[in-house]
Amino acid sequence: MENRLEGDYDYVIVGAGTAGCILANQLSADPSNRVLLLEAGGRDNWIWFHIPVGYLFAIGNPRADWMFRTEAEPGLNGRSLAYPRGKVIGGSSAINAMIAMRGQAADYDHWRQLGLTGWGWSDVLPLFRRMEDHFLGDSEHHGVGGGWRVEPPRIAWQVLTAVQQAAAEMGIPVSPDFNTGDNEGSGYFHVNQKTGRRWSSARGFLKPVLSRTNLRLETGVTVERLLFEGRAVTGLRFRQHGATKSIKARREVILCAGSIGSTQILQRSGIGPGEWLAPLGIEMVHEVKGLGRNLQDHLQQRAIYKVSGVKTLNETYHNLIKRGMMGLEYALLRRGPLTMAPSQLGIFTRSDPSQERPNIQFHVQPLSLDKFGEPLHRFPAITVSACNLRPSSRGVIRLRSADLDAPPIIAPNYLSTDDDRQVAADAIRVTRRLMRQAALERFAPQEYLPGPDVGDDDAALAKAAGDIGTTIFHPVGTAKMGLSSDPYAVVDARLRVHGLCGLRVVDASVMPTITSGNTNTPTSMIAMNGASMIIEDAKAAVA
Repeated sequence: MENRLEGDYDYVIVGAGTAGCILANQLSADPSNRVLLLEAGGRDNWIWFHIPVGYLFAIGNPRADWMFRTEAEPGLNGRSLAYPRGKVIGGSSAINAMIAMRGQAADYDHWRQLGLTGWGWSDVLPLFRRMEDHFLGDSEHHGVGGGWRVEPPRIAWQVLTAVQQAAAEMGIPVSPDFNTGDNEGSGYFHVNQKTGRRWSSARGFLKPVLSRTNLRLETGVTVERLLFEGRAVTGLRFRQHGATKSIKARREVILCAGSIGSTQILQRSGIGPGEWLAPLGIEMVHEVKGLGRNLQDHLQQRAIYKVSGVKTLNETYHNLIKRGMMGLEYALLRRGPLTMAPSQLGIFTRSDPSQERPNIQFHVQPLSLDKFGEPLHRFPAITVSACNLRPSSRGVIRLRSADLDAPPIIAPNYLSTDDDRQVAADAIRVTRRLMRQAALERFAPQEYLPGPDVGDDDAALAKAAGDIGTTIFHPVGTAKMGLSSDPYAVVDARLRVHGLCGLRVVDASVMPTITSGNTNTPTSMIAMNGASMIIEDAKAAVA
């Protein structure tokens, strides 16, 4: 049985994640706009969405996570990885690392060099500032009063400070702020928190405006397909609580479901590469060869070092009394290990001196474990993970079948290029050099992974990178922004799908190339820019 969701809406936004919450906030600020926001997950009414360390319980839990997996990856020596994505209002900002990171000015200037007007560093810096409420205050680089709260971490570790000193001994400067356009250096990450609680996009942008009479949120919604009149997208059909419903959009449908979700919806609607859709029995509506291609992600090599004579979280985790004290410290002071982001110390540097700008990022943690979701090790240790910031490998996301509930094919093709294998090998060399510095000698670091038996030649290190490499959950690029002359571009510089009317994609999938750092803050900026463009275009249409 199909029925219409009552009411008419100017804008229908699909996905109440990082981007969708911001779009809903910005578009509904004009009371003449009626905005409908559709979310596949539910409300964030679970304690572990709000205590920062709750990511340990949210990731891998179907209440919060789509539970995707990659295909077996040749570059990872046949391993398949869990591929978490948030399934709740706030999306992945409700379960992610909370690291506030813009990337490098050169990332955005490169987008502008590709012909994408409005996306250079000088264009996007005002957007970053406008959306922020930053603890450093109003300045050339930061803003206050926006919905995106940024604070310093509320815990420090002696062993991590020593790693920062070791980096300085290698010539890597201390950085008090990674978000000025040049993130070279080392420092504790700034985080999306407020007084020790996670600050998701839902908390910052959606919840404060849900009382607006022109904004409606519907949860538990799975979009089946877009609706068309010729080349114009006029609405969509979706499933909610066992019923099939449809909705019309007077102006636009805006997909904010992320690199995986937006790609799936478009492909189910008959938009994408014909050679992928035809075998699934999906009627082609509009061929877009690049949709689902250009997948980029940050792969980290998780090196682990045993240490001695210094505190790590491993010992605390296995001591019931200390764990109880952690909970008490958080309850009373909103401080301590329960406020921790997954990574605390960051280092941005070069994998080799020939690199023009930093191309590897370290996430350093005062803990270790065999794999995510398993208990911490019983010996004191730290994890020193290095990732290639600008990989040249490209993967795909495509439908496995036309079945609405079938998980997609996710094939990132990690380490599939010579360049990426070389950077991975060099990154392990940089890690080893870092851990040999004098500042760390008193802690007697011993390599546990990849292990002292792994040699220093390129082939051995590249294989080791495949053994210990894992995603840091930054899939982007599957609905690439580009000029109409680019045969693989999906959206234009104003985020409109090439060749169609009434349809935009506004999320991480539109990045033509991945940013040099964590991708949640750039996705927020994309939403701010997209909202401005939508408002401008609506005004121009009636002028």
